[in-house]
Amino acid sequence: MTDIDDDPRRMLDRLLTEKGVDYAQLSARIGRNPAYIQQYIKRGSPRRLGEQDRARIAAYLGVSEALLGGPALRVAAPTPRARGRDLVLVPKLAIGASAGPGASVDGEAVEGEVAFDPRWLRDLGADPRALSIIRVEGDSMAPTLGDGDDILVDGGDAAARLRDGIYVLRMDDVLMVKRIARAPGPGRVSVISDNPHYRSWDDLPLSAIRLVGRVIWTGRRVR
Repeated sequence: MTDIDDDPRRMLDRLLTEKGVDYAQLSARIGRNPAYIQQYIKRGSPRRLGEQDRARIAAYLGVSEALLGGPALRVAAPTPRARGRDLVLVPKLAIGASAGPGASVDGEAVEGEVAFDPRWLRDLGADPRALSIIRVEGDSMAPTLGDGDDILVDGGDAAARLRDGIYVLRMDDVLMVKRIARAPGPGRVSVISDNPHYRSWDDLPLSAIRLVGRVIWTGRRVR
């Protein structure tokens, strides 16, 4: 496992070595000239990665943007805590993930907590330290998910463990919940709305999206 390094250049250099990716290959992956990453790491130019470049690199390498000098992922914060020995309290965030055309993130304040049995969470394969609950907005994922449903998101299960399933993701600075399926080409995915009346994206580079976490459970109010 990679140790955390305070210098994002050294960290990026170490990650590339571990994953067998060269500078030119990563530069091409994010749409830059072949020398861009080498100049950033070796010469300090640019001084910092741009937000879009950083997000694409993090998605491609399957790591948190925080390792590359970005802010720590906040969707799973604060860390859930155990109540005595019995329950894990998972934060419910005051944001919604759009299941419609897309909605901007207005804030990530915690509006409450929901208690879960830790054994039940383990059976789901969830990491209790990286869980959060957010609300679905819109009906593009109907009938799988409905408007107003609460979803349990595992922020520890994102790009590094990518497989077909439902994810919360950011695309074009919009937070949304969609079904992800691997596309035929390497490093390519399809972003799918379960409701056929809404748009899907059949073939995108993984770098075009930022996976926040996998949806592992949903709760629905009976109407």
